[in-house]
Amino acid sequence: MRRWLLPLLFLLSAGTYGTWRLLYRPAPTPSPDGDAYLYIRTGAPFRAVLDSLNGPALLRDSVGFRWLAEWRGYPGRIRAGRYRLSPELGNLALLRRLENGEQDTIELAVKPFHYLPALPRRVAPHLEIDSVQLQKLLADNAGLRARYGLDTATVRTLFIPGTYDLVWNTSPRALLDTFAARHRRFWTPQRRARADSLKMSPVQVSILASIVQRETAQPTDKPLIAAVYLNRLRRGQPLQADPTLLWPQHALGTRRRVLNLDKKVDSPYNTYRHKGLPPGPITTPLPGSLDAVLQPARNQNLFFCARPDGSGFSDFAETYAQHRRNARRYQHRLDSLGVRR
Repeated sequence: MRRWLLPLLFLLSAGTYGTWRLLYRPAPTPSPDGDAYLYIRTGAPFRAVLDSLNGPALLRDSVGFRWLAEWRGYPGRIRAGRYRLSPELGNLALLRRLENGEQDTIELAVKPFHYLPALPRRVAPHLEIDSVQLQKLLADNAGLRARYGLDTATVRTLFIPGTYDLVWNTSPRALLDTFAARHRRFWTPQRRARADSLKMSPVQVSILASIVQRETAQPTDKPLIAAVYLNRLRRGQPLQADPTLLWPQHALGTRRRVLNLDKKVDSPYNTYRHKGLPPGPITTPLPGSLDAVLQPARNQNLFFCARPDGSGFSDFAETYAQHRRNARRYQHRLDSLGVRR
């Protein structure tokens, strides 16, 4: 009997090792660039999942993975997403990660943008998202009003620039809802109270903040410029904001210098021809720009002009005579640099 003991122990050991190898041996192929990622598109069949693994050779033993996946019934419950293939994962742990939809999030940096078509183009390289469907949602006036209380002119006030944690297969609707959630968190009761004290809605604050942001990148100048525009609004004067003439789709392109002829452009965004705020923002304002409007400087300034030193700061004035002196210095500087338009 003893002569059969050694072969039996050998077979048992081989079976145990084979089971361990199938279930627990690290499955992903080590990558010199760090963790690899598996992308599973919405509605993808099991064959596509295997192709995504086999094509770039992400697994050591794709045959064993396939056998285990079929044995566990994974082909009938595939969940889309972006999954990190950590080097220490065995086939069983990897399958559990896929079955449970334990995907990694993506940090999507949303920077200010001037017009709506820019948003789908910016997010499409980072998400599975259907950019055409996203464009349709952004163009649906009735849908925007019903869900967010906004329209196609004001929907850009929904977007607070910053970093968003998203899953790769975020749907267009879920993406907009994520922006809306950040918007709600930003507009705290304290900020809403400040807007009320200015006799402005959050949308109106955002529109004015977009103009302030396009006027300057200097944080210390933003409350000063906001004060100028708020003073004009209180007096019933036109804003006369040059950036509203330079907004794509509604005026003159991106020329730096505005001439008197340009101020006659027929556009609802031309704040030289129309009093009050334009119909919507001319960019997506940063939190700092919004807070500059909510906490403006306290003064009687009605004018400002860029300093001729190229610093990016502005000179402010209460009277038109003061402003004309500031403006002449700036115009002479542009002339000396050969800037015409």
